Amino acid sequence: MSSHETPASVLSQLPGWEGATWRELEGCVTNSPYLVDSGKQKAVLKIDATPREEPFNSRHAEAKIQTIAAEAGLAAHVLHVSETVLMTEYIEGVVWSLDCLEEEANLDSLAGALKKLHSMPLTGRTFDTMGAAREYSRLIGESQAEKVEECLRKIDAGPRPHNLCCCHNDLVVANIINTPETRFLDWEYACDNDPFFDLATVVAHHKMTQEQSDYFLDAYFDGDGARWREQLARQADVYDALLWLWSAAWPEGAAQGSQDGG
Repeated sequence: MSSHETPASVLSQLPGWEGATWRELEGCVTNSPYLVDSGKQKAVLKIDATPREEPFNSRHAEAKIQTIAAEAGLAAHVLHVSETVLMTEYIEGVVWSLDCLEEEANLDSLAGALKKLHSMPLTGRTFDTMGAAREYSRLIGESQAEKVEECLRKIDAGPRPHNLCCCHNDLVVANIINTPETRFLDWEYACDNDPFFDLATVVAHHKMTQEQSDYFLDAYFDGDGARWREQLARQADVYDALLWLWSAAWPEGAAQGSQDGG
């Protein structure tokens, strides 16, 4: 089933948004996001060509998780959802960049937000790391088959989650925003996972220094971060392998990142 929705067709069905203006946002690979302005309120509108499947959430599942996160002060509120459409409030703030990780106050705030996230109710869907890896592998050419197999072996040998909790699963800096409270954008991968996957994403994706990593772990574990270094390192190896596969499957996404405000 293919969606033929447009911003005009979606907004015409929503009271108060009929005459809104919109512009397409750059930097997103897997859907078409728009910044919508009614004159009284701004929103982020995402339209998919087809209903979402794993490793993504369905849009309804994403909206359910994001609604709980919004109530916890961690996300934008959901305004409208269908199988192929998600519309959320646009939140004003400062989207993180790499230099934000150099400030201890930001790492403290991020650790606190992650602890709130990881205490949210379980979603009922577990992130399938190997399933995602195989899906990305399918999109990579034969010329890189050896590297693909190396990454798949590394992921398969990685730690199995023993303490599942609700995780974001895509905590790159472009998905973190200070409003001034630290919140998270783009919940399309959010589901149950090992909390160390979120921690490893922050550390490994941004190549944090040992000093930054130690401070971040201490902030998350209330000063007791040192004994978790090995577990973080093992999960970071898995993340690095998954990131390589994603980058090879979606080279345009790796080059431009994603910043959408919702």
